[in-house]
Amino acid sequence: MISLQLQDVPFEQDVRELFMAFFPGQSFSHVPEQDAMISCIMTAEAEAGNEETGRLGTYHATLLTDRGERLSFESPWFSERIAGKNELKRALYRTLSALTGKELPWGTLTGIRPAKLALNLLQRGKTAEEIRAEFKRDFFLSDARNALCVRTAENELRAIRGLDFTTGYSLYIGIPFCPTTCLYCSFPSYPAGKNKAAPYLAALREELRLTAEMMAGRRLDAVYVGGGTPTSLSAEELRALLLFVRETFDFSACREFTVEAGRPDSITREKLLALREAGVDRISINPQTLKQATLDLIGRFHTVEQFTESFALARELGFDNINTDLIMGLPNETEADVRRTMEGIRALSPDDVTIHSLALKRAARLNTKREDYRDVRYGDANQMVELAASYCEEMGLSPYYLYRQKNMAGNLENVGWCRPGKEGLYNILIMEELETIVGCGAGTTTRVMRGEGQYDRLENVKDPALYVERLPELLAKKQRALAGDVLG
Repeated sequence: MISLQLQDVPFEQDVRELFMAFFPGQSFSHVPEQDAMISCIMTAEAEAGNEETGRLGTYHATLLTDRGERLSFESPWFSERIAGKNELKRALYRTLSALTGKELPWGTLTGIRPAKLALNLLQRGKTAEEIRAEFKRDFFLSDARNALCVRTAENELRAIRGLDFTTGYSLYIGIPFCPTTCLYCSFPSYPAGKNKAAPYLAALREELRLTAEMMAGRRLDAVYVGGGTPTSLSAEELRALLLFVRETFDFSACREFTVEAGRPDSITREKLLALREAGVDRISINPQTLKQATLDLIGRFHTVEQFTESFALARELGFDNINTDLIMGLPNETEADVRRTMEGIRALSPDDVTIHSLALKRAARLNTKREDYRDVRYGDANQMVELAASYCEEMGLSPYYLYRQKNMAGNLENVGWCRPGKEGLYNILIMEELETIVGCGAGTTTRVMRGEGQYDRLENVKDPALYVERLPELLAKKQRALAGDVLG
């Protein structure tokens, strides 16, 4: 338990997230707690304003540990909010680092989009060397994460060159069905079946039809069909849906059409042929690991052989941009297991490999049924990620998008690696919040950009049956949101 008592200090979330990074798994309270591992008390003391520096006062902080240690620090309070927040985070970081003897790979950065900061600076004319120096000075990034962040942003910049984000948009289509729910998963997913899929797909077509009407005149840059597992649908359902999308939207300038084939146990020749017929040019086939015991434990219910056979079949049918997702830090996995997985992946020569660090959200069964999995063990996620990244480098892949999540193993990151020219455009556009993205289907989010870094957000309900039931209401909300984007 960590007790955070902030009095007139406005950065509670940033302070809490730094504590979470140094002390993963701890709960938080905002009142005094006798049994707290650490009690942190922060106050703000106003001073006579300094017009030259913008300084308005001082933040005072005292940390008391259950071992009787007492640490204190002060930090300037500025009229410019970001400057004050960053100064406070630096002071707190130094204190927590001294207390624990640890340094964090991402330093004081607690947001999920570190590459976005680097991309913005590149777009403003700063060099990679200047950005690395600034990140080292201001955020205490490790040399490895600093280089990764800036290199990723450079590749992003090349991939998006020539796009006008004020006139373009991307489309996300959600298929919330899966063969089974994996142990670590918190995404909305439900068993597929005609009794559920048919009414859902009919409602989805209505939302897609409205979206196409509202976005007429805008340039469609990328389409991403995700889930869930879209290939949980039958070949006939997939073909009908994807051809409907092709007929309903203007694909004349579309640079990417992605479908998450996802689970190898949902892939058949007929389904892959349906994707080819609809002009899908990028797919994901995701093993997460090539250790069968882990697949069984996490509820994937497919075999390693099914993955390699599905991958080979996709190549045979002409898919030349295939991504594979892998997760580092899965329960009971070792560095040797990761090495065997990466050897198997290298033999397949994928075009894109996404290296995820395990992140356990509250809804994941590894959290909600923790007692059932009390005997599982976790290896060193940092070493596993470094090993996987080294294999990606050997395969000639480069990092092109990067994001972080709460509760991520080792306070690390997820990184997409790809061959030159095989960047997943949609991944970059959504992660760096560059243009309007319209979500259609249960559990999707529409993000209507209003200006640099500003957007309106509209979410659809997660349950497929509720989505069908509330479709008129959802369509009315979407129409208002998109009208504001197109006409405003």
